Amino acid sequence: MGTTQLASVPEPKYQHLKTVIGEALDSDFAVGEILPNERELAARFGVARATLRQALEQLELEGRLQRRRGVGTTVAPPRVGVDVSTTQHAWPGVGDEAWQSLDSASDVPPAAVARVLETGAEDRVHVVRRLRVTQGQPVAAELLYVPAGSVPDLSGIDAPAGPARARAVLRELQHLALDGQDRSVELGSARADDAKELDRLPGAPVLVVTTRYLSGGRTAAVSVATYRADTCRLTFGDSGDLVMAS
Repeated sequence: MGTTQLASVPEPKYQHLKTVIGEALDSDFAVGEILPNERELAARFGVARATLRQALEQLELEGRLQRRRGVGTTVAPPRVGVDVSTTQHAWPGVGDEAWQSLDSASDVPPAAVARVLETGAEDRVHVVRRLRVTQGQPVAAELLYVPAGSVPDLSGIDAPAGPARARAVLRELQHLALDGQDRSVELGSARADDAKELDRLPGAPVLVVTTRYLSGGRTAAVSVATYRADTCRLTFGDSGDLVMAS
């Protein structure tokens, strides 16, 4: 990456800098390579470090860069395609082997989730925690909220805790007839717990996919899945599989 002074341009300086750095990433750097530190980059481009940070943040949001704890800023691999269409008609745990069941606990859901589930403000539900991994990298963390009424035959004796308990909740949920799904996607910021599981910094950009599972004319479960925005892209095909973007 050679020294480049920015000419006067009508667009914000950080936007022009983002374009220049993006072109350099294509020609001068390999996937996984560590970029020079901020002080060196700012000197090369003749910009303030604040301007440089804005450009780097935009490139991270677009999935071109990754900031990794203890490593620095590296060139990101191609984004992973994530299908978010509603054509997949299946309960969680059916045909989604990429997800790892981590744990299940009884807890009061967030108020917004409780409203969708139509549970009381203090009613506890089953909260299944899952992690999605592709090519050895965690790409999504999910919290699946399941009211007790959706899994009335669940026994706490057979699987009291841990992954076995999570799988037991999923198995019982699958006994219901699935009528359909509603799904929404929004851009968010990683909470501390999600950031830790996804190897991200708190506040890093994420894609939040919320799915409502319908059965018998009511909401049987709600999934809130947090995807890494730097490594995932949304697709609207017929497959729910994760595939490498070209």
